[in-house]
Amino acid sequence: MRNKVIRAMLYVLPAVLYFSYYPVISFGGDGTMNFEFNLPMIWLVLFDLFAFVLILKQKKFGELLRHWQLLLFPAYLLLSLIWSSNRVRGVLVVGVLFLIYFAGFSFYLLKDEFADKKFWRTLRRVFFGTSLVMVGWLLIQCVLDLLQVPRENSLLCLGCTSASFGFPHPNGFAIEPQFMGNLLLAPAIMAGVFTFGRGEKHNRLMLILFFVFASAVFLTFSRGAIYALAVALIFFTVLKFVQTKSKRVFLLWPVVILAFVFTLNLQGIFAALSPTNDTYYSGVAKVLNHLSLGIIDIRPKGEVVGATEVPTAVSDEVSVDDLTSDPTTSTFDGYVPESTEVRMRMTKAAVDTWRRDFKTVMIGSGIGGAGQAMYDAGNSDWPKEIVQNEYASLLLETGLVGIALLIYSTAILFKGLKTAKNNDLILTLVVGYGITLLFFAGLPNALHMYLIPAILPYGKS
Repeated sequence: MRNKVIRAMLYVLPAVLYFSYYPVISFGGDGTMNFEFNLPMIWLVLFDLFAFVLILKQKKFGELLRHWQLLLFPAYLLLSLIWSSNRVRGVLVVGVLFLIYFAGFSFYLLKDEFADKKFWRTLRRVFFGTSLVMVGWLLIQCVLDLLQVPRENSLLCLGCTSASFGFPHPNGFAIEPQFMGNLLLAPAIMAGVFTFGRGEKHNRLMLILFFVFASAVFLTFSRGAIYALAVALIFFTVLKFVQTKSKRVFLLWPVVILAFVFTLNLQGIFAALSPTNDTYYSGVAKVLNHLSLGIIDIRPKGEVVGATEVPTAVSDEVSVDDLTSDPTTSTFDGYVPESTEVRMRMTKAAVDTWRRDFKTVMIGSGIGGAGQAMYDAGNSDWPKEIVQNEYASLLLETGLVGIALLIYSTAILFKGLKTAKNNDLILTLVVGYGITLLFFAGLPNALHMYLIPAILPYGKS
């Protein structure tokens, strides 16, 4: 008899992942980080504890030794705590990473507990159903903002209200729209793959879901998520065409374009209905200008709706303490170059700090030590700074040795994907998530990026 607890925990996982920030349990912080706990972290701890007992009972720990190469990278990160610039943060990062690794191994060791088609069909329904509910919540957040409901009640982040661009860009239960958009990548990509790459019996339903989820990604207005979706779908298109020579996969692009046009018009309507002096046209013009990094500019010449002065940003969606002194005027009139410049500046700061001496080049500043190392080197103003680029952050914290071990572990995993189920879906998801890592760094708000691809190899249609 298959274990009901394992199955039950996996059934609730799709819903839990969406609550990556609300509710949050805070334990304060120090000068370099905040101490917080969210629902996905609670799920991860509980799952690992139960899986540990079950694996111990089934005497399967010996199988882990067959895959010892995959443990080289986390073992190195554990070792790097010795020279970490921020040992407290490093311990927490390593702890979360080991929890993720153990969950991944648990999926593999306990795969017989959820190997039947009934489980996967139910899980897929739960996943898509939960995602639809979250899309509905995003729309509700937008409506609440237009009705001028305080953001403390709507859970919109500080830079997510109409006061920013003239229309709301919702963050759901995540800390920012970029993480909400990131969460929606999986259902959007899955629906697209099932529709145009599998010959699903229920193509019409999957087609509708693909349109809805792609539209929701555009609605978050997160460039990181939108660019990631585009790159992932380009990858999938090329992959399926090379594999099958069928032109059917190209049909996903009219759906993507239609989803973008639909959301673009919706954002224009939101701008016209918002309490700001924005119009439908100004809203549409701002979207095109911001997403194209200022290249597409159809804003009326000589007419600026919104200010352009922006304080230092630390994320894809600029967060400010006082968006505007005039509640009828939105803060931004289009592309916000500071949101890109800050990220580029922090990436450069990380690389410059990494290059400061031979020791750092080879073994890095130690796991969790990026912020403190940049501050100590005079490349940032405070030790709490986040690089906003996972690749640059890992380079600084682990050095060339760590990057080499990471590449080695990744190569082993990709080799195993050749015979894994859902390998086209997994590869497409990994490509999308890989792009998003150019826009942020960290683990607690992005556990889905590691847990979802880790369980998909065992899926059955």
